[in-house]
Amino acid sequence: MRLTSTALLLVFAAALAGCNDTLESATYDTPKVSNKVEQPLPGRILAEIQKKGMERNSPIMLRIFKEEGKLEVWKAKTNNRFDLIASYDICAWSGRLGPKVKEGDRQAPEGFYPLTPYHLNPNSKYFLAINTGFPNRFDQANGRSGTNLMIHGACSSSGCYSMTDAQILEIYAFARDAFKGGQTSIQLQAFPFRMTAENMARHRHSQHIEFWKMLKVGYDQFEVTKRPPEVNVCEKKYVFNQVAAEGQSFAAQAACPPMSTPPALEMAMAGYNAAYDKAYDKAMKKFDGKIWYDPTEAERKALVADLRRSRAKDLAFAPTGSALKAGKLLDIDDVDPATLSAPDGAAAVNRMANNASGNGTAAPMSTPGNAAPVANQAATAQAAPGTQTASNIPVPQPNPLAPPQAAAAPEAPTSKKPFWKLWQSE
Repeated sequence: MRLTSTALLLVFAAALAGCNDTLESATYDTPKVSNKVEQPLPGRILAEIQKKGMERNSPIMLRIFKEEGKLEVWKAKTNNRFDLIASYDICAWSGRLGPKVKEGDRQAPEGFYPLTPYHLNPNSKYFLAINTGFPNRFDQANGRSGTNLMIHGACSSSGCYSMTDAQILEIYAFARDAFKGGQTSIQLQAFPFRMTAENMARHRHSQHIEFWKMLKVGYDQFEVTKRPPEVNVCEKKYVFNQVAAEGQSFAAQAACPPMSTPPALEMAMAGYNAAYDKAYDKAMKKFDGKIWYDPTEAERKALVADLRRSRAKDLAFAPTGSALKAGKLLDIDDVDPATLSAPDGAAAVNRMANNASGNGTAAPMSTPGNAAPVANQAATAQAAPGTQTASNIPVPQPNPLAPPQAAAAPEAPTSKKPFWKLWQSE
C-alpha cells in the first residue's frame, strides 16, 4: 500500500512539474539491449538510409505534428536535400493545440528549436530523453516560461512529447549518429498540424491562428527547399531565411533590421503560394459556416481508455488519443461556449463566433496582411532575366551548419559565411 501511494505521489509531482525525470519508465515495451546509449539503428533503417542515398552520420531534422500525432525524422541526402527516413506515432502529448505559454499549463511546445548534444539525456528515467530546448529566443522574448520539456520514452506526458521506449531508442540513435558525423545543431520543428491549405482553413477561427501563420512561413519554405530554414527572431517574431543588411543583426526584442529574401527563394515561394491560395479558396468553400472543435486532453484520453486500463500496472503508461478523432466540425451558429471550453473562456468563443459569422472567410496566407513574420521585410531585388530556372534554383543551406547562440548571449553581427553564399560551392 505504501509503495502504491509513493508511486501515485510521483505521478502527481510529474504532472505539476512537467517532464522532470522523476517517474520510472514503464516496462511493457522496454527493449532488451545491453547499451541503450550506443544501440545501433536497426538493419531495416540502415538499409533505407543506403537506399535513399544518405550517409549513416549525415545531418537530421525532427518534425512534430500534434494533431496527427506524428514525429518525423528527416535526414540529409548526399545532395544536401533532406528526405523523410522515419515516422513514429506519438504515444502521448498533453494539453491542446497551441503553444506552451507558462510553467504548469501542460502545453507541449510549438515552434523552431535548435538541439545540441547537450540536450541529449542518456540517464533519463523515461528510458532516454531529448530536451526540446524550450524556451528558445522567441519564447523568452514573449515572456513564455517552462522547464524540462522533453521528447522521451515511457509513454507519459505533462507538457512533453512522449514516445514508447522502443521508439525513443531509435530517435536517440538518429541524433547521436548525426552529432558523431559533425552536426552541431539539429532543428526541431513542432507544429500543431500539417500546415496544408485545408488544415489552415479548418482551424482559421482558432485563437492561435496568427501564431500558426507565422510558423507556416518556415513550414512552407522547408516544403519547397527540403532544407531546414535558417531561423532568427526580431520584433518578438520568427523570421526565416532572411538576409540582414550588411552590418546589421537580429535581436529578439529589437526592431527587425533591413532584410530581404534571397531572390531565388522568393521566386520559388511565389509559385508555391499561388498554388496554395487556390487550394485555400477551395477549402474555404468546404468549411463555410463551420468551426472546428479542438478536443480537450480528457476527450482524447477517452478514446484510449481501454488501452490505458489494460496497462493499469504500468503507472508510467499514459497514452493520449487522437486529436483528429476526438475533434469535430460544428455549425458556427450553434457554437456553445461551455461546450468549446476555450482556454480564455466564453468571451473568446463568442468573439470567434461573431467574427466568423460577420465575414465567413479568412484571407489567403500569402497576402501581405497575413504574412506576420515577413510584414516588415525590405523589398527584394528581382532575379536577372534568364539566370534562374525551376531546375537550378538554389536553396538555403541547412541550419545545422552554424552552432546555436547561447540563450543569454548578446546577439551581435556574425562573421561566418552567409548561408546563401554556400550555394556557390554546390
